[in-house]
Amino acid sequence: MNILVIGGAGYIGSHVAREFLDRGHRVTVFDNLSSGLRENLFPEEVFVHGDIHDYPALVRAMNGVSGDSRDGTGGFDALVHLAASKAAGESMLKPEKYSRNNIIGTINIINAAAETGIGNIIFSSSAAVYGEPEYLPIDEKHPARPENYYGFTKLEIERFLGWYDRLRGIRFAALRYFNAAGYDVKGRIRGLEQNPANLIPVIMEAACGKRKEVQIFGNDYDTADGTCIRDYIHVNDLALGHAAALDYIGKNGRSLVLNLGSETGCSVMEVVETARRVTGRPIPAKITGRRPGDPAKLTASSTLARELLGWKARYSDMETLLATSWEVYRRQP
Repeated sequence: MNILVIGGAGYIGSHVAREFLDRGHRVTVFDNLSSGLRENLFPEEVFVHGDIHDYPALVRAMNGVSGDSRDGTGGFDALVHLAASKAAGESMLKPEKYSRNNIIGTINIINAAAETGIGNIIFSSSAAVYGEPEYLPIDEKHPARPENYYGFTKLEIERFLGWYDRLRGIRFAALRYFNAAGYDVKGRIRGLEQNPANLIPVIMEAACGKRKEVQIFGNDYDTADGTCIRDYIHVNDLALGHAAALDYIGKNGRSLVLNLGSETGCSVMEVVETARRVTGRPIPAKITGRRPGDPAKLTASSTLARELLGWKARYSDMETLLATSWEVYRRQP
């Protein structure tokens, strides 16, 4: 297949692109490099330097014409959309940024796909669409009531895609990630996330001295050690999920909304303590106040992904998540 990966130079996007290349597909990456890195690109890929807010550039790329040093190949069988702003806290302070990047940018992508005849879209959604859990583990039937603007934008995009399925016949898979972490288990991707806000990269920065300490937001939750429990999913497992989802919608002609999670939870303190053991570093941690809207526990049910895609997490144990992350961080200057 010929696949366009929008945001394919980013952290998750580069792993997804690598998985498609490993399966023998042709891959073109479209990225503005605002957070993606050239070092995350592979020689087998075609790279188009472009922005999702430049609608003519999107159409040209989807038609196989670009202003970059190499032209895209066009005739895409599918596109993967991973280009979005993704910090939940920031979205509450800068809703205009998230409206522009996530909503307007995605509408450009979907309209360009409709104009150029791309009939399959894999969309990077989020467990943030669910909001405060009413029961655990969270499955796809759980009410979707996002508590931050980031989650709202992801849910709205899923709804847009549902309408384009009905009106334009574009099939999609909306993959609701839980907490993505880790690095390529074969060590082929080494570009660090830019300005990370998630726990594991923050811990890695503290381990290698880039941060003074790790802040732990609350230790008085109803959990064994008082810190929040979250479901962490290895980025290689996410990449496998993208490939399996594309196979499914291509063969069955039916859209999907699926969770991708490990179905196990680790507390913040468990992650910190395991990181100290894996890295051999002290990793200072400081308890601070709770963050508004942080539930005590969040874990996924990925039963539907198992049943429909034959997918299950392979690499999402905490040791592997931290060891693959540390292998990348410890080699940084």
